[in-house]
Amino acid sequence: MIRKERLIVPLLVGLALLWGVAQYLSSVLFERELARALEDLAARGELAVERSDVDRGWLESRGTLHLTPRFGQAWYLELPYVARHGVISTRIDGELRPHLGPDDRRLFGDALPSTPPTWQARYQTLGATLEGHLQLAPFIVSQQGRTLDFRGGRITFGGEYGDWRLQVRLEPWRLDDGPVTLESGPVVLESRYAYTENAHHFSQQDLLKMERLAWRQPSLDLDAHELVLHSRTVLDERELRLESELTLDRLVTAEQVLLTGHVTLELSRINADALRSVLAVLREEATRGEVDQREHLIARLEPLLLAMLQDSPRLDIHAIALDSPMLGLDVRGDGALFFEPRRLEALSLAALDDPREQARWRTRLYGDLIWNQVPKVVALWLGLPLDTRDLEIDVVSGQIRINGRPLPPVLERLR
Repeated sequence: MIRKERLIVPLLVGLALLWGVAQYLSSVLFERELARALEDLAARGELAVERSDVDRGWLESRGTLHLTPRFGQAWYLELPYVARHGVISTRIDGELRPHLGPDDRRLFGDALPSTPPTWQARYQTLGATLEGHLQLAPFIVSQQGRTLDFRGGRITFGGEYGDWRLQVRLEPWRLDDGPVTLESGPVVLESRYAYTENAHHFSQQDLLKMERLAWRQPSLDLDAHELVLHSRTVLDERELRLESELTLDRLVTAEQVLLTGHVTLELSRINADALRSVLAVLREEATRGEVDQREHLIARLEPLLLAMLQDSPRLDIHAIALDSPMLGLDVRGDGALFFEPRRLEALSLAALDDPREQARWRTRLYGDLIWNQVPKVVALWLGLPLDTRDLEIDVVSGQIRINGRPLPPVLERLR
């Protein structure tokens, strides 16, 4: 009996030590992964990311995350959280506190008569994965004759270091402004973001689905059904590429289909090294608190922004397929536009408000587009023969010619 007691005591002490070590490691691993994720989020360049009121403990950690756009003071986000560490996992509870404008108005509490939504997540220590969700409560708010009826939503997020997923679902909402009404929803956003350390390379895929978007006013009703936007952004060693496809099932007015179809675009050959240099400067300026000094910032960024154009950026219109049964028109075409990067130092971003500088930028545009089987009414409007089959649009030094002819006066005035 005595021998058993002698064994039990060391065993209990050993188990207590193991529990203490595991508990300590759980808190350390959570803090490490959180810090890494925040550093990589800041490396994207769009947001300044900070933490305040940090209290790290074995059993419980707490703090507040601050997300602020690099430019302007339109909004910023506070995320206070409490993390309760366990041996196998950590439970995180927090709030979402958006602030609006330079006067620091709280979205929930000042602008909207409701409390901030809460969010919950669980971090798995062994797998280093995080899963969480945020529930948005319905509300109705009226101000200066306008009424917003929001019926709630849900946000889920999860993943691991280097690979994150986000899904947002918003129930239908309605905005009334006197006789004018805008309705939308349900809306679903699915996003996946994968990256290497410090976001040196990254890939982001987004899928936005809007079941319905309706505009009502006394003289016009528009109903868009099944709007789908699929986009992919990739930053690799050489370039930044953005691919997008917009699909519209139908746009209805006066009980007739006004428009249906899809458009597929790709922007490529944005120099990757120059882009990374721009993001590094933005992070540095944000740290120094000078990001709102517009002239100083543009002067410092201008050579780097121009360097992003050194590989001759290209906009590919892979496909345009639009039909208008109501008007009896259809558009089928494709094409590409290029930017000529020769002597970039002759261009100025700071002077883009000057029409003469705008003209200099336009002279760098080259490309060609084709509209297959152009409708006769369009050919007639452009002053082309009625038997014209295809519309060939050429852009040379910013000058546009249609089937070898200059732009008609009516279009030239619109430039």
